[in-house]
Amino acid sequence: MRHLKRGRKLNRTASHRSALLSNLASAFIMHKQITTTQPKAKELRSFAERLITYAKKDSLHGRRLILKNIKGKLNKKIANILIHELAPNYKDRNGGYTRIIKLDNRKNDNAPMCIIEFVDLKLNEDDNKEQDTDTKIIE
Repeated sequence: MRHLKRGRKLNRTASHRSALLSNLASAFIMHKQITTTQPKAKELRSFAERLITYAKKDSLHGRRLILKNIKGKLNKKIANILIHELAPNYKDRNGGYTRIIKLDNRKNDNAPMCIIEFVDLKLNEDDNKEQDTDTKIIE
């Protein structure tokens, strides 16, 4: 019996599963929205929300916890994005930073697909880019 056994195995070994979640979280944080299967998205939701909670603390310990969970060359870049861009947006929100939107099943193997994205995301870079394009058009 699997009583009180948390999480999905996703038909992978433990190391493969941790690498998968780390890579999914990296892509999710970089692009702010990704398309994946529903079971992966539901696992990624808890993983990513925990990372944002670490980033909200804005301490050395929180940064080290993020670096421990995100593997690869981009872990410092991901930590900086979390701490400086995403965490300030959610300082007044207690959890629930992500949203899962269901899509149609994948045509190849009929797997249920979905989009996972951040809730109420306001980015300063996008606003600046739009202002720059407006000024170029006017000139």
